[in-house]
Amino acid sequence: MANDEVALAAAPPTLAETAALERPVAGGLPQLRYLLRSMRPRQWTKNGIVFLALIFSVGQQYQLTDTSTVFPKLLEALVAFAAFALVSSADYLVNDIRDIDQDRMHPRKSKRPIAAGLLPVPTAWAAAVALAALGNAAAFALNWRVGLVVFAYTVLMVAYSYSLKHMVLIDLMVIAAGFVLRAMAGALAVDVPISPWLYVVTALGALFLGINKRRAEIDLLQDGAGTHRKILDEYSVELLDQMASTVTAATLMAYGLYTFTAEGLPKDHSMMLTIPFVLYGIFRYLYLVNVKKEGGSPEDVLLKDVPIILCIAGWVVTAGVVLLVARG
Repeated sequence: MANDEVALAAAPPTLAETAALERPVAGGLPQLRYLLRSMRPRQWTKNGIVFLALIFSVGQQYQLTDTSTVFPKLLEALVAFAAFALVSSADYLVNDIRDIDQDRMHPRKSKRPIAAGLLPVPTAWAAAVALAALGNAAAFALNWRVGLVVFAYTVLMVAYSYSLKHMVLIDLMVIAAGFVLRAMAGALAVDVPISPWLYVVTALGALFLGINKRRAEIDLLQDGAGTHRKILDEYSVELLDQMASTVTAATLMAYGLYTFTAEGLPKDHSMMLTIPFVLYGIFRYLYLVNVKKEGGSPEDVLLKDVPIILCIAGWVVTAGVVLLVARG
């Protein structure tokens, strides 16, 4: 027994234990700042998908000039957005806790507050539970159908954090499913039907981003990719390039068919004017991933790459004009 105790005492500390000893834990106001950083508010842009149903219903179910109807619907969409923001932030905290050792081997993720030892794990756990509970409560307060979708998203993301993200291909499909649930919740929140084509395009677009994110991570980490994220050992650049080619073609085809065949769009097919923006946006992102070696964080591209920002703005303006003018 004594020998065992000596051996345990002499054993080197784990990476997590060493980091905890070397990095002082901040308290008070700094912890709130680190908690906010760990919630990743920049990632909330992904939840903008919930507004698609409202955008495409203007001019059909609702008139933009009818403020007594549009404003309440906008408020309902904002509540759905906030619910997903809270729940997704809870998931980011759980992910950072689960991946704390792997993140410390990543050149960028090692600076995250939990990995850096600036935000205590117990505090992060408490915040994750509180955010998830608040987000689900807000969704159910909106209506029970939105609540069920947000709850399903919460369960799916927990399963992803603990198991599904380690399953090749399934990890990408779960990410796509998360975006489809966002689009579904947005439609249920404002009580409008949504074209099945939009669900298909949303799923394919999410797969496109997920595949290219995996490729960017492999490019960045090279031989150490599997050490940071074990699932990356299951992928190769060649496989991801083939998958990206397939999904890119499918996304463009699905979006094109959507603009021509979806119910509720202008009968003169003028929505096709938005296709060039989608085409440019996809090609621009492929350029950033394959040539500039960027794109590992889609939210950073969305917020920082000026051509992408202008492309999105062009799509919004063009789609708005088509929906408000041509539909009428």
